Amino acid sequence: MAETLFPNKLVVGPAPHLGTSDSISRIMWSVVIALVPQLIVAVLNFGFYALAVVLVSVLAAVLSEAAIQRFRGVPITVGDGSAVLTGMLLAYCLPPNVALYVPVIGSVFAIGIAKHAFGGLGCNIWNPALAGRAFLLAAYSGAIVMTKWPILKMPWIGNILTVDAVTKATPLAVLKANPTLFFEHYSLTELVLGRVPGSLGETSVVALGLGALYLIGKGYINWRLPFAYIATVMVLVVLLPISDGGRIVGFWQAGFWADPMMVVMRSVAQAFAGGLMLGAFFMATDMVTSPLTSKGQVFYGVGCGVLVAIIRLYGGYPEGVCYSILLMNTAVWLIDRITVPRFFGAVSHGKRTA
Repeated sequence: MAETLFPNKLVVGPAPHLGTSDSISRIMWSVVIALVPQLIVAVLNFGFYALAVVLVSVLAAVLSEAAIQRFRGVPITVGDGSAVLTGMLLAYCLPPNVALYVPVIGSVFAIGIAKHAFGGLGCNIWNPALAGRAFLLAAYSGAIVMTKWPILKMPWIGNILTVDAVTKATPLAVLKANPTLFFEHYSLTELVLGRVPGSLGETSVVALGLGALYLIGKGYINWRLPFAYIATVMVLVVLLPISDGGRIVGFWQAGFWADPMMVVMRSVAQAFAGGLMLGAFFMATDMVTSPLTSKGQVFYGVGCGVLVAIIRLYGGYPEGVCYSILLMNTAVWLIDRITVPRFFGAVSHGKRTA
């Protein structure tokens, strides 16, 4: 009778007892798909050279993965999409006009050192793409750290082959120099649509947001982490004192709230400018290098946000997303230990909890 009412429900076997149709390959390729809208925006913004940077980075990552796995004598798994994703994310952290040898070196480092030196997928401590980017920042800082990057002026009405470019300071460079004058250089619409200079993967809030919603809907992203990350940055850039025209100004000082809406807009600009959206939704949420519990992911996101705000406001570097995630990657083991769920029926302080 029980077998009739509950077919296949009484089969006893080892854990896990709940299965899913998801796999590493499906998840990785889903993230790659989620990143495609931003790739389209990058090509429209910076031209087809941007596509070449991404393809070269991906190819270098895939070939590195295959070569290292062959050398290690383990199955070659380039078809699972993890190497493609690493190469793609690394390229998204680079300038649109970077020399093509730079993403090649970065991808080799990301796959060979940050990933396989620790045992391969699932064993790495740090996000491989961000580790590769940090390496490139140390080795080729002149090619990575630029405050003025070109953006194409493409009058699509008329001759589609007419391409002109203008070099402008990146939004983060403007925010770093004089945040009160930010909206004299850029509008909120430009930030949302992505018509701003910057790294390949950090320009369009709309494109990144579409990909993020897709991953959240699929259940591959815990929304608590990226929202804690972004919200922390938005709050701290308002509460912490800033350098405005050479003088330190705090929110408590007279005149700072003379235009509260402008303060809010600067907070929004900090969220939309730079790599915060890319880092929060596509890098900090990496399943291997982020905490396992929901509470831990909130702590992790807040920690990343605190580091970004401090680096952006007081450091010599206008961005802080890369280092914030790498530093918090290092603390994931501790966060997991602190936030481990209590076992049902466990004894705490001499009393039963259930």
